[in-house]
Amino acid sequence: MPDNLLPADKALLRESLVVAERSRADGKHPFGAIVVDAGGTVVASFGNDSVPPSGDPTQHAELRAVAAAFRALGAGGMVGSTLYTSAEPCAMCSGAAYWTGIDRVVYALSERRLLELTGDHPDNPTFSLPCREVFARGQRAIAVSGPHLEDEAAEAHAGFWN
Repeated sequence: MPDNLLPADKALLRESLVVAERSRADGKHPFGAIVVDAGGTVVASFGNDSVPPSGDPTQHAELRAVAAAFRALGAGGMVGSTLYTSAEPCAMCSGAAYWTGIDRVVYALSERRLLELTGDHPDNPTFSLPCREVFARGQRAIAVSGPHLEDEAAEAHAGFWN
């Protein structure tokens, strides 16, 4: 996909990559997500917290970020919100984005590319279900843009899944 992001989108997507790097540095899986409101203000920023054995497998970065944004903004405040994420949201995170009212998703690493990096690692059994397909089955539209900056996003995963 051509990289046709606006400069503000690119900056926020890169910030999600920084969050992913921080998550890795903290001993967690290298994923990061940020939610901004309609005015472009960052309202939530989270890394992954699902590393076994002590982590909760539902605590993906995207789910944590959209849940925190919803708690902060409420349903009305989620109108016009965007989720920026270091990797394409999985089916669980796509559902969470849908239910919390996210209007737009911008992601870096595609699920296909992530699978190439993780292989069959038991900590990350990827779904072959693009977020666009999950959203297409909902009753409201969510705009999706991605993948973007895949080579940059892959850097946080280098050597992690070996």
